[in-house]
Amino acid sequence: MHTRNLIGGEWVGAESGAVFPVRNPATDETLAEVPDCGTTETARAIDAAAAAFEGWRALPAHERSAPLRRLSDLMLAEVEPLATLLSREQGKPLAEARGEIRYGASFVEWAAEEAKRVYGETIPASTPGKRIVVLRQPVGVVAAITPWNFPNAMITRKIAPALAVGCTAVVKPAEQTPLSALALGDLCARAGLPAGVVNIVTGRDPAPIGAALFADPRVRHVSFTGSTEVGRVLMRQAAANITRLSLELGGHAPFIVFEDADLDKAVAGLMASKFRNAGQTCICANRVLVQESIADEFVARLRGAIAGLQLGPWDSPDATVGPLIDDDAVAKVERHIADARAGGASVRTGGTVISPRAGLARRFVEPTILEGVKPGMLCTREETFGPVVPITRFATEAEAVRLANDTPFGLAAYFYTRDASRLIRVAEALEYGVVGANDGAPSTAQAPFGGVKHSGFGREGGKHACQDYTELKYVSIGL
Repeated sequence: MHTRNLIGGEWVGAESGAVFPVRNPATDETLAEVPDCGTTETARAIDAAAAAFEGWRALPAHERSAPLRRLSDLMLAEVEPLATLLSREQGKPLAEARGEIRYGASFVEWAAEEAKRVYGETIPASTPGKRIVVLRQPVGVVAAITPWNFPNAMITRKIAPALAVGCTAVVKPAEQTPLSALALGDLCARAGLPAGVVNIVTGRDPAPIGAALFADPRVRHVSFTGSTEVGRVLMRQAAANITRLSLELGGHAPFIVFEDADLDKAVAGLMASKFRNAGQTCICANRVLVQESIADEFVARLRGAIAGLQLGPWDSPDATVGPLIDDDAVAKVERHIADARAGGASVRTGGTVISPRAGLARRFVEPTILEGVKPGMLCTREETFGPVVPITRFATEAEAVRLANDTPFGLAAYFYTRDASRLIRVAEALEYGVVGANDGAPSTAQAPFGGVKHSGFGREGGKHACQDYTELKYVSIGL
């Protein structure tokens, strides 16, 4: 377990010697203390990334690809210790953590291969004495500000394509889950990435670190995953140096079940989407819209599936749903459930926050179904970020699409149907960056992931992620 920052190839503490604790959300056990850094250490990390940039970008593509492929291989070889560390600091069940490590490695593997396919263009000139060439070149130093809910995969999804095209990186991991980031930094060094290509700065307060990143003109691109409110702050900060941004912000995903859907598949898709990481993902199904004619049957099947879920900490072999990350998260879920009840919704199952056994924190929310949910309730306007399924019934396809789009957010949406024409109509009508049509788990390394409207802009995954970290240069050559 590394507990110091990686800057310029060296493991270092905060200049002041300050540290802050990292705790297990299931037990409040202190796992480690890590450096509490700010502007000084961030500036050193930017210096290191800037110093490494020219040498890294000058390498042939296959020489940048090789250490990335080794990094992917190391992650897969060390799934168990990486997953154990991740589960302890984040809380998700060990089986889910193993899946995250493999998912994170898939982005590194894809980027390693894509490094060799960052192509330019040749464009026909309008006069015989000219040639037009378009080059793709790395933007420079990039920064990744990552969330606590996927402390491994959100880093690899951001920095792997940046490194592939020749950028260098500074990573600010979430203060709740920095240990996974530091473990990844160790693997980067072991994979042969040169000193300064990847730098990691931890801090209890992200504000001074973020401010330092945006104040330095050498940082040319910042990728952030987090809330829309923070995204607005970062956009204002980016204006000073016209810093490029990729923002994956809040989601409010609808999950639509039409009367012609395969209900078993729809229930399975909802279970996969809603209860992963105890509902703490930006693309979790947050509003479940079910056509009236099949609503009773769907809810009955869903209750049966939920009955098989087991609350528990990371080291419980039967656990399928872990704790929420902190007390603020618990309070938000309780507030949403109470508001729905006050507005006339009924709790069909769950609805209580518990401690599954002695010694565990009261951060485990029973998987909950709310029926009779109406527009205007908190759970229809905000991300719940917990294992709560609010059910709203609808009559027609047009009503379902209207309800689904009635939000400023546009990250992910899901729907289930066996009507081929409806599949095309609804997929095109939904105002979201990611749509799962008969698919509750659409994320994959080779496809572009990101949102529209208040859910942000920019894409992670596939060739599109690599393109986001490049500048286009048009060269007109006179012969």
